[in-house]
Amino acid sequence: MVREMATMAPRRAEVSMLVPEVVRQIRQLRALGWGAKRIAGQTGVARATVRRYLRGGTGAETQRRPGAWTLEQSAQVLATELLDGPAEGNAVVVRRLLRERGVEVPLRTLQRVLMPHRRARRAAEVATVRYETAPGHQLQIDFGEKLVSIGGVPVRVHLFVGVLGYSRRLYVRASLSQRQDDWREGLAGAFRQFGGVPQTLLLDNAGALVVGRDRATSQARLHPAFEAFCKDWSVEARVCQPYRARTKGKTEAGVGYAKRNGLAGLSFSSFAALQSHLSGWMVEADSRIHGTTRERPQDRFDRDERSALRPLPANPLPVTQRRLSRRVAIDCFVDVDTVRYSAPHAFVRRPVEVLVAEEEVVIFDGTEVVARHRRSFEPHTRVVIPSHFDGLWRRPEEVVVPLATLPAGRTLADYAAVIGGAP
Repeated sequence: MVREMATMAPRRAEVSMLVPEVVRQIRQLRALGWGAKRIAGQTGVARATVRRYLRGGTGAETQRRPGAWTLEQSAQVLATELLDGPAEGNAVVVRRLLRERGVEVPLRTLQRVLMPHRRARRAAEVATVRYETAPGHQLQIDFGEKLVSIGGVPVRVHLFVGVLGYSRRLYVRASLSQRQDDWREGLAGAFRQFGGVPQTLLLDNAGALVVGRDRATSQARLHPAFEAFCKDWSVEARVCQPYRARTKGKTEAGVGYAKRNGLAGLSFSSFAALQSHLSGWMVEADSRIHGTTRERPQDRFDRDERSALRPLPANPLPVTQRRLSRRVAIDCFVDVDTVRYSAPHAFVRRPVEVLVAEEEVVIFDGTEVVARHRRSFEPHTRVVIPSHFDGLWRRPEEVVVPLATLPAGRTLADYAAVIGGAP
């Protein structure tokens, strides 16, 4: 391998070591017979430096020293092309590719040469041109997560956030997951809150909504159920390009605002109390002066955007229609989203089908409805129909004393006293 060291050259520069006045003073003191140590003490210059200047003769006022090594222009162009191409931004790979082409260069020199180009490219990637949408044109949606104390227990709450692109009106809904049902329920809630439907939705590549991309066109493929939802509500869904979350920067900012301002470090007695708090906070958020528009979102909405929204559908399809396969546990409950719903005890250990709708949860045995519950959003709670336990020798709600309250060394009589039986 031939190394073309000619592609590297040192940069030389005139470097003034000491100001001429100090050099002249050193020489004058030397002419008076002073030694190097005494001159150094008088001028404040190191003794070795004084000696070097005394040895340097008349040309010692300035010295030539080599600057940093660099690459010739043609090699710099090649290195930049490799950095943006096959090296994918890795200077170590650029160095290896240059070596294969007969150009040897130290890594630190190469990194220094490529630094201005890297900075310019990074600035171009980070810089974002703000895109303002027309009234009623766009709703940006996203989810955020936050640990919230509910009933004294830390719960991971998922926040659906929708922001109207023009007015910046905000809609926030809390849930216990980010399933497609939660996306659809959040969207339906936003449309009803705003009293209309925008022309387009802007979302990221959420796995619950996007099933892939067409290789030929690079267009995202929506989940069939979500696509049907969008058609039913007459709204067009647009998906950001991968790794371009800043495209929906309004809702990105909205998620952060909801987490830091809406919830902060607050605690709530129940999930219903959390939802109620968010409802009041949204009114407050829409009444603030927005940092970008310098107007209240509610004012911009009332003036320009309300009339630009499309009307709500008269008879929309059910937003939530999820069917789950479950097996009734031995305590007569089935689990749905951390909530336990009772089933008749005759179905213990039998497989059932659970329909999760927007307002209710229905349990089926084949085509027969065996239980119908009002849907609960309280995490880790039980929804009980007492008649489901008729015929059992002990009803579950009758045992309410925790085991920790029983005395140590308890007897059968102690157990009987707790459950109401006889010894």
